[in-house]
Amino acid sequence: MSEVIKLVSPVDGSVFAERPALDEAQVEKVVSLARTAQIDWANTPIAERSAYCLKALDALKAMNDEIVPELAWQMGRPVRFGGEYGGVDERTRYMANIAEDALADHIPTHKPGFTRYLKHVPLGIVMVIAPWNYPFMTAINTIMPALMAGNVVILKHAAQTLLVGERLAKAFEMAGLPKGILQNIVLTHAGTEKLLGSGLIDHINFTGSVAGGRAIEKAAAGTFATLGLELGGKDPAYVRADADLDYAIGNLVDGAFYNAGQCCCGIERIYVQESLYDRFVDGFVDLTSQYKLGNPLDEETTLGPMAQARFAAWVREQTDEALRKGAKAHIDMSAFPANKEGTPYLAPQVLTDVNHQMSVMREESFGPVVGIMKVKDDEEALQFMNDSPYGLTASIWTEDAEAAAEIGDKVETGTVFMNRCDYVDPGLVWTGVKDTGKGAALSEVGFHNLTRPKSYHFRVEH
Repeated sequence: MSEVIKLVSPVDGSVFAERPALDEAQVEKVVSLARTAQIDWANTPIAERSAYCLKALDALKAMNDEIVPELAWQMGRPVRFGGEYGGVDERTRYMANIAEDALADHIPTHKPGFTRYLKHVPLGIVMVIAPWNYPFMTAINTIMPALMAGNVVILKHAAQTLLVGERLAKAFEMAGLPKGILQNIVLTHAGTEKLLGSGLIDHINFTGSVAGGRAIEKAAAGTFATLGLELGGKDPAYVRADADLDYAIGNLVDGAFYNAGQCCCGIERIYVQESLYDRFVDGFVDLTSQYKLGNPLDEETTLGPMAQARFAAWVREQTDEALRKGAKAHIDMSAFPANKEGTPYLAPQVLTDVNHQMSVMREESFGPVVGIMKVKDDEEALQFMNDSPYGLTASIWTEDAEAAAEIGDKVETGTVFMNRCDYVDPGLVWTGVKDTGKGAALSEVGFHNLTRPKSYHFRVEH
């Protein structure tokens, strides 16, 4: 008997879906089909491969009214926010638009008597291990460019969002994609590790925790598969003295609490120049207090449950530790009746009098809590921003672009924002440093990470 993977809904604790995990023989058939299908797919023109991806995009759009409540049941995002189609559309279309140029042969400076060029050759089988927090956008970050580049994809989605993998597979089926090019599978952790260690996968893309990334590296050790790992984050914001205060408050509250704080590049800590500090905190607390925590299927809800009760328990633990060490909590939890210990329903919290001896300021929370610290100047802000094991994004709020660039050059991060946050621009590479992982997605660089260079060196005169 195969092990059954169960999706427990954060809405009410019920089992929303369950699927049998593939056994070893079934996995072998998936890989064999993928390997065979990749031969013809790699010889398919780039424009044709991209066209299949755009047709699948249209199919996803047609399903969106069904997908939105389905996502609420699976991972708790309120239906009022409408799902992820906008981001999926923007990223897919951008990558399709640049595919031909990004994958074109590179011809170096002419050398008399020789023809020389470099091709971008598909890696082969790409395995995407996708997370639950932005289950469509994080998956297509790799799926779409991988397919456009001539790879085939095996998708293994998080148990929390089992149905997303099925939706993606259905969209490509509706697009007429040949069999074996994209396959959605359900696997146990042990089954996943065995497949990764088999040497049959050419590239592995994983989005998840640092511990998960280490497990992926360990499982694939010795196979020489290439890796793309987007792991933890503790993204900081710095509000300078010349910032547009109201604009910064509105955007940073959203950046901290959208999706119940379960965003890879969400704002988890804020440093405010002392001249703005009191007004910033007052405005931030006031806006945060206006959230409505509740059932994500209710149109009035602006903050849904976290995906699992254990995730909420970790955020509560971090908050309690900070309070024991002298932090001040500004949000009255009793004003949020849905907030209940032991459940995924967790009210947003704003902490001040925090420091970097507290877990909430250095370790990933991935939930609706944010700490705010007062700083004297750019130098002190920079010191705190870099005092973290992670480096995905950092945002600077100022009217001085030159100062933002100067600070940004010194921040240890993958992306520097000025006057915005919590956004993935497909025209810019998505990458991180330190424990945030390695590899890159989107932009031309994303295509190059899903191909290998192959050189051609012909002597034409001798």
